[in-house]
Amino acid sequence: MNAIEVKNVSKRYGKVKALDDVTFTVGKGEVFGLIGPDGAGKTTMFRILCTLLRPDEGTASVDGFDTVRQMADIRRRVGYMPGRFSLYQDLTVRENLEFFATLFGTTVDEGYDSIRAIYSQIERFNDRKAGALSGGMKQKLALSCALVHQPSVLFLDEPTTGVDPVSRKELWEMLAMLKERDITIVASTPYLDEVRRCERVAFLDQGVVRGIDRPDVILDRFADIFNPPGIAHAKDAERTDDYVIEVEHLVKAFGSFHAVDDISFKVRRGEIFGFLGANGAGKTTAMHMLTGLNQPTSGTGTVVGYDIRTEHEQIKKHIGYMSQKFSLYEDLTVAENIRLFAGIYGMKDDEIASKTDAMLRRLEFYDHKDDLVASLPLGWKQKLAFSVSIFHEPGVVFLDEPTGGVDPATRRQFWELIYDAAGRGITVFVTTHYMDEAEYCDRISIMVDGKISALGTPAELKRDLGQPDMDHVFTYLARQATRSSD
Repeated sequence: MNAIEVKNVSKRYGKVKALDDVTFTVGKGEVFGLIGPDGAGKTTMFRILCTLLRPDEGTASVDGFDTVRQMADIRRRVGYMPGRFSLYQDLTVRENLEFFATLFGTTVDEGYDSIRAIYSQIERFNDRKAGALSGGMKQKLALSCALVHQPSVLFLDEPTTGVDPVSRKELWEMLAMLKERDITIVASTPYLDEVRRCERVAFLDQGVVRGIDRPDVILDRFADIFNPPGIAHAKDAERTDDYVIEVEHLVKAFGSFHAVDDISFKVRRGEIFGFLGANGAGKTTAMHMLTGLNQPTSGTGTVVGYDIRTEHEQIKKHIGYMSQKFSLYEDLTVAENIRLFAGIYGMKDDEIASKTDAMLRRLEFYDHKDDLVASLPLGWKQKLAFSVSIFHEPGVVFLDEPTGGVDPATRRQFWELIYDAAGRGITVFVTTHYMDEAEYCDRISIMVDGKISALGTPAELKRDLGQPDMDHVFTYLARQATRSSD
């Protein structure tokens, strides 16, 4: 019996056809993947199946109920976990759970047995606001909220974006438990290891289903998209002692809790330095100190020659920064964003004008300079945000999970931009949860419990820890953590 049937579904947004004659089925109790590049139509499909959108053409059913004519029946039977976790940040863990239970006409006590294995891991944080939880804890809470009414079908739209590799593995272990209870699971993900955990996948591209089969068959058939060739990175044969970041015994304490606990390291000019750690390990706190957003409790450090304790305003003027949210203004055009940020960095109008034209032509964005950023594909926004962050040729650019939720081919293009910047002498300080990207770095540090647990080249870390790849290196070290991720 099929839990989901989609027949010839199409959906338009103005002139854009988000879904074009899509047909597929999902068996009861199956783990099914919807995969494809950014803008492929995956989220639109999820929203149709969850009765949040109506198709323009075609039909869809969940557990035998039509998504247009029998919305109420479907909503009682499905759980939906969109990206960003869909939590109320200013409500506590318990308040979030009670709110979602009430929406479905049930109580936490009635649904407790269905979420016990997951919720018991965060129950001790019941009185903590969701906004104060780590990514892994938010993930568990969001999944508990989606399951509290005991649904028969669970929809997960990129649920692990921005979550560290260990927490991602834990989520899929939880999903395996749900499958044993015969719950049907439909998930989208940009992570290939998660794609391989599905029984079958449908590959969506520009709203069209290009193929439906086992993961290994689809990943092999469309290898140019999901497994693009590696990037050749010419690394300097000789290393200089020209350091642009120097940190000695840095500590950041919040009361008795040491988020960053006595770390020391140096980063060279033009180096690509990976700064890794599980959610809650302390890396974001450390990055905030290096970028002048927060001051250390003790220890010393300099960034591009400026003291992080006393010259943080100077640091801000001489670095670039890009977060996972891309740091762009969606309601401004491409050209307006460039002018705004260049002006903030103190560049002159004539220099801004000449460099803007050159950059837009290099990115092949020139014909789109007057387009609103909100209208751009995700991959374009990513490349634009990075190019804006180094427009003023900073000594260091800080990249905080810049490729979260982006497909492999687009991520590869982004790393080509990183290599080009490093080749021009810009130091790249990057955090990422993609362990294939860790392999691209010149050196890597991995934080555990506020301390740097390992530091070296990818080859050195794999050799010294006896692990086959960076994913195993990260997991091996992260599982040694003793303090809570929160």
